[in-house]
Amino acid sequence: MNLSMKWLKDYVNVEMPPREFCEGMTMSGSKVEGYKIEGTQITNVVVGKVLEMERHPDSDHLWICQINVGEETVQIVTGAQNVSVGDFVPTALHKSTLPGGIKITKGKLRGQPSNGMLCSVNELEITINDFPYAIEDGIFILGEDCDCTPGLDIKTAIGLDDMQVEFEITSNRPDCLSIRGLAREAAATFSLPLTLPEPQVTGTTGNINELLTVKVENNELCQRYMAAVVKNVKIGTSPRWMRERLRVCGVRPINNIVDITNYAMLEYGHPMHAFDLANVADSTIIVRNAVENETIITLDQVERKLSPEMLVIADTKGASAIAGIMGGELSGINYNTNTIVLEAACFAGSSVRLTGKKIGLRTESSGRFEKGLDPRTCEMVLARACELIQRLSAGEVVNGVIDIDHSKKELVQVPFDCDWANKFLGTEIPKEDMAQMLKTLEIELCDGYVVAPSYRADLEHKADIAEEVARIFGYNNIPTTALSGLAEGSYTPKQKFQREIDSKLLSMGCTEIITYSFISPKLYDKICLPAESNLRNSVTILNPLGEDTSIMRTTAIPSMLDILAKNYNNRNAEARLFEIATEYIPTELGKLPIEKNAILIGAYGKEEDFFTIKGVVEGLIAGLGVAKCSYTADSTNSTFHPGRCAIISLDGMKVGIIGEVHPQVVENFGLAQRTYIAKLDVNKLYELHDCNKRYKALPKFPASTRDLAVMCDATLPVAEIEKVICTEGGMLLEKLELFDVYRGSQIDNDKKSVAYALTLRASDRTLTVEECDVVMGKIFENLEKIGANIRK
Repeated sequence: MNLSMKWLKDYVNVEMPPREFCEGMTMSGSKVEGYKIEGTQITNVVVGKVLEMERHPDSDHLWICQINVGEETVQIVTGAQNVSVGDFVPTALHKSTLPGGIKITKGKLRGQPSNGMLCSVNELEITINDFPYAIEDGIFILGEDCDCTPGLDIKTAIGLDDMQVEFEITSNRPDCLSIRGLAREAAATFSLPLTLPEPQVTGTTGNINELLTVKVENNELCQRYMAAVVKNVKIGTSPRWMRERLRVCGVRPINNIVDITNYAMLEYGHPMHAFDLANVADSTIIVRNAVENETIITLDQVERKLSPEMLVIADTKGASAIAGIMGGELSGINYNTNTIVLEAACFAGSSVRLTGKKIGLRTESSGRFEKGLDPRTCEMVLARACELIQRLSAGEVVNGVIDIDHSKKELVQVPFDCDWANKFLGTEIPKEDMAQMLKTLEIELCDGYVVAPSYRADLEHKADIAEEVARIFGYNNIPTTALSGLAEGSYTPKQKFQREIDSKLLSMGCTEIITYSFISPKLYDKICLPAESNLRNSVTILNPLGEDTSIMRTTAIPSMLDILAKNYNNRNAEARLFEIATEYIPTELGKLPIEKNAILIGAYGKEEDFFTIKGVVEGLIAGLGVAKCSYTADSTNSTFHPGRCAIISLDGMKVGIIGEVHPQVVENFGLAQRTYIAKLDVNKLYELHDCNKRYKALPKFPASTRDLAVMCDATLPVAEIEKVICTEGGMLLEKLELFDVYRGSQIDNDKKSVAYALTLRASDRTLTVEECDVVMGKIFENLEKIGANIRK
């Protein structure tokens, strides 16, 4: 629903910044999607009066014009042929801007100075529907309905200075699909006076019953049908103020009669239709169900097939409109129309919705009827249309209306207790204030009941009334209180730990995946699991969807490899994935399996190798506050490369495995890339983790640094060397960094050179050279015991 702020101010004087208005309306329940101020892209464009015109000496189609723009006269060269002396035209001066970011500056056209440009309707981002007397391919000549004061801002002159606010109206509030409905909401939201005048129709003539007969055959699908007749109709152009408001609300102006029905619809939120009485056979309107195989050509020139459950507006010859959706081609208004019938009806929303769906047509009218409209509004919208016809001298309203009313007359009464509402909302609003808030919404509170207006079909329970109080009081004004009678929800320590795992892995460039816990037994063969492995003993599903989902996995490695393969086959050059997966270990017969959570990390790509995934594991373990892990080579796991796999241990406890996937397994999954996987036991990490962060002061004394290079067998793990250095370095060893591993022509083939940088520091003194030498001596001595000799 688009709202014109100029139109809104007819009912409530809203004077505030646009953002404040939009935020206030949204907080009170009328959600604002956005707003747009007209003409913001137009600057330095004014009304100009053409004083003189002469032919360009070097062109047979250009004119040199002298334009009065208020305080001065400027020369502008134009090629337009519809401009004459005395015309008032939009004039873009030097350094002006137009919609689309177009900038206008002075220059020369074939040697003659031109200090701007004369504008067309298109260049001002309006259409000939807004100004029917304009021409599409020429300069816009301002008419009598414009303020033709030379020098006046063009936006003011042509009424291009309104603000459009776009609302998203929920399906339970069809009353807000109207200017009056939004005005009522705005008045209540900002505590402003509201003026909603009733339409007045005077000076009617004749008798409607002598000109028209109406019959309603289906009272359930047509709750109310009202009709008025207007004779001596004068089809013409609507006044500018009406065209402006229709434009801002997103409706294209057509002619005065059609514009009046659209204007009344937008104002009251209730659709109307106008028939040419000359095309109503026997002057009889029949509201009935369509007959089998009946067809109608609608106003959009499409032939549509009807079925018996559809409601139509017909005459004695056939259907002339689809009720609540669109009129037929012969029902339209044209310039030969003399007498019209104005229809205001209330059709069942479900019927309109189903009919529109079956014929594939949805209109501004059907969108409103679908939500359920108030039958009482028929009378007001019909009177408003007749009032506008008289005001615009568009015809003579015939005396009387035809009103066939089968709607319910009673207003809904809802029991309501102010004390209960305060307890329900967690507020302490006095009864008098609550009654005043409801009154601003035309909801009356008395004797423990509220009387809901007829247009508020959504108010059925006392909680609905409490909601009305809450949104007018202001949700932000309601204090935050704990819900009574409900258990407080929070994460368990284990859940918090798992969320911390997610956070750490995401921060290291991993993407989370979720896989099914049931897999195919064939996947065990694909990961080369030995036939005698206990992991093949899986829980079998009694009613599986198929063989591919027939067992519960005992290891999540196949699931991770399957997703990595899908990414590779979808031409993703690299991937780094993780999952906290559940594995199911069978127990005794008849008992539920043990459910274990495991962290699976998988990766492939040119930037990935054993050490990158090892870095991810170490970063995760360190971030979780777990003690430093150790690695032990493992060549027994058939899923991994025999020389590139390691057991991960913490405090002597095995917590996982890491390595490069065996080439045969990689081939089985169709990866054709080196692939790396790490698996960690969540439960064991949880037992060992420490979330308490400990801080220590910055060092006060300088550090001593030493470099250390050792020669050892190529098979000696670096971890063994580091273990010796850390043990002998003790409290004085602050940092140990491996910076080089060398194997090459200068040393034996079965040897390697390993180099470290050591940082030594004491917290209470400056270390002497002698103290550092003592520490290094112990390190040298014990390294020799494991076969790591100092390089000379």
